[in-house]
Amino acid sequence: MRRSIVALGLSMLIAACDGGGSDMSSGEQQPANDASGSASASANASAAGGASTVAETNDVWDFKYSYPAQAGRIPPLRAMLEERRGKALADLKAEAINGRAAADEAGFPFNAYTLIVEWKTVADLPDWLSLSSQIYSYTGGAHGNTGFDALLWDKRINQPFEPMALFVSSEALQAAVADAFCAGLNKQREARRGEPVDPKKGDWANTCPNTSETTLILGSSNSRTFDRIGFLIDPYTAGPYAEGTYEVSLPVTRAILSAVKPEYVQAFTATR
Repeated sequence: MRRSIVALGLSMLIAACDGGGSDMSSGEQQPANDASGSASASANASAAGGASTVAETNDVWDFKYSYPAQAGRIPPLRAMLEERRGKALADLKAEAINGRAAADEAGFPFNAYTLIVEWKTVADLPDWLSLSSQIYSYTGGAHGNTGFDALLWDKRINQPFEPMALFVSSEALQAAVADAFCAGLNKQREARRGEPVDPKKGDWANTCPNTSETTLILGSSNSRTFDRIGFLIDPYTAGPYAEGTYEVSLPVTRAILSAVKPEYVQAFTATR
């Protein structure tokens, strides 16, 4: 399989991008609930011009969720992110408590479950806010997993969109970017591996994934329209875990513009 199954974090957060912050608390440390009463924990939130970071850590779970000021200054978007944050923390706590109980029963050591979600601004345009998040989760095993999420906020109607919703179809976008996407990805693969990529091998680590297996983000260099398009690639999708994540960024071309739904064409600019 090209994509790793990212436990807990991705199942909780990537499931919604209609699809994943906070009014700030006082910032004072407070004890967190712990099933055994033995864990020490802290929770804090900090704000700076609308930005939010909420963290809660003890010996059972380690949680951090943040979003930028651009998102915090839009009340309905802030409320949506805070709702997701609350659900993510609740789910993490339940999973971690159950995981520790199972480890204790089996006589195995237990390491705290982790979920870290960091939303960042990709582009802040007059009508749109484009966000992406990197999600790290750990629920036992040799290592954690990293994945991505993305969303667009339409400022005109105060509604979230998946970036792909602006395109005719994933197939149309794939046809428009396939050659440039593969070239960009293979250049990075070769730099990391120190050897050429050989698609003739036919294995997943040398062929190109379909862009539908990546997380699509929309960017801008002119602060007015989307003129960049990006693809965030999880570990195991384009190479072994040790290679980490990849990101391929491309200019919006006429071919890409032809894959945009007519009602959203004005939000884009083709650079060539």
